Amino acid sequence: MLKILLTIAIIAAIYFFLIKKPKVSQKRQERAEEEKRKPKKDEDIMVACEKCDTFVSSHEAIIVSGKYYCCKSCAGVK
Repeated sequence: MLKILLTIAIIAAIYFFLIKKPKVSQKRQERAEEEKRKPKKDEDIMVACEKCDTFVSSHEAIIVSGKYYCCKSCAGVK
């Protein structure tokens, strides 16, 4: 009985370490490559001011009539 349990344990270990584990690491690698292809949501895009050509983050830029400005004075707003 002990020999049968030991044999089953060895076969299970061989299955897990030689057959199943490479599939798991392959899926993990595919997920990592997919994450690289996706654009990051927190990524800032730098845009040039229409008036003075200063680069500013798209989150901080002032948008007037579809154009980006670095500050209120360049945008002509108060």
